[in-house]
Amino acid sequence: MSGVLAPEALRQLVGSSRPLSWVNTAYPFAAAYLMSGGESVVHLGVGTMFFLFPYNLLMYGINDVFDYESDLRNPRKGGIEGIVLSSRWHRLTLRAAALLAAPFLLVLLAAGTLVSAVVLIVTMFTVVAYSAPGIRLKERPVIDSMTSAAHFVGPAAFGCALAGASATPTVVASLGGFFLWGMASQAFGAVQDIVADREAGIASIATELGAARTVRTAVALYVLAGLVIVAADWPGALAGLFAIPYILSILPFWSLSDERCEEANRGWRRFLWLNLVTGFLLTLLLIGVARGT
Repeated sequence: MSGVLAPEALRQLVGSSRPLSWVNTAYPFAAAYLMSGGESVVHLGVGTMFFLFPYNLLMYGINDVFDYESDLRNPRKGGIEGIVLSSRWHRLTLRAAALLAAPFLLVLLAAGTLVSAVVLIVTMFTVVAYSAPGIRLKERPVIDSMTSAAHFVGPAAFGCALAGASATPTVVASLGGFFLWGMASQAFGAVQDIVADREAGIASIATELGAARTVRTAVALYVLAGLVIVAADWPGALAGLFAIPYILSILPFWSLSDERCEEANRGWRRFLWLNLVTGFLLTLLLIGVARGT
C-alpha cells in the first residue's frame, strides 16, 4: 500500500469500527473483569485493547462490507452512526479485521478456562454470523435483536468468566438485564431504517413489527431490563434505574408510523450520547459497590 493511500485506508478502517461505540464493548469487559475479582493486569490490558478496536472493526467491518448496497440508500450513513465503506477498501477491511483480532483471541483463549473459552467463541460467532453471507442473523426478526445484544453482553460475560466468577444471582441479574437492554436498543435502532431496509429487501424486527409496535416492544424490554437488574445485590440494584432515561427517550415515538420512521433518528442520536452519561453514572455506582466490599 502506497504512502498516499495508507492514511485514507486507516481513516476508513477506524470509521468502520464506530469509535463512538468502542466504550460499549471495552467497558463491559473491563468492569466485569475487575468487579469479578480479576487481578491480572495483562489479562485486563489485552482484553480491554481487544474489545476497543479489533473487536469493533470485526463486528462493524463485516457489516459495512456486506451491507454496502443498503448503506448507499441509507441517508443517515456517513457520520458518527457509521460510514459508507468505499468498495475499494472491502477486501482490506475483512483482512485487517481478521488479522488484528487473531493474536488477541489466541492470547485470551490461552489465558482462561474452558468456560471462558466457550463464552469467547460463542461471542465471536455472533459477531461474524450477524452480517456474514449465508447466515445473516441480522435478517432474522427477533433473533437479530438477541444477536446484537450478545455483541455487548458477550464481553461482559467473558470478563466474568476470565476472572473465575460464579453464576451468582447478582451476576445473572446483571448480565440478564444488560441482555434485555441490548435487545431493546437494537430494536429501537432498527426503526429508523424501516423504509431503507424494505427497499433493499432486508428483514429486521422493525420491518416485521412496524415502527410503532417495535418502539413499544423496546419500551417493554427496557422496563424488563430495569426490573431484572433490581434483583442484584444492593447497591448494585440501583443500576435498574438507569433504564428510565432510555424509556423516556423513546416514548415520543410510541405511535410512529412506518412512513415517518426516519424521525426515530432523533431518539437514536440521544441514545448514543445517553450511553456516555449512563456509563459515567454506572462507574460511580461501581466505585461505591467496590468500596463497600
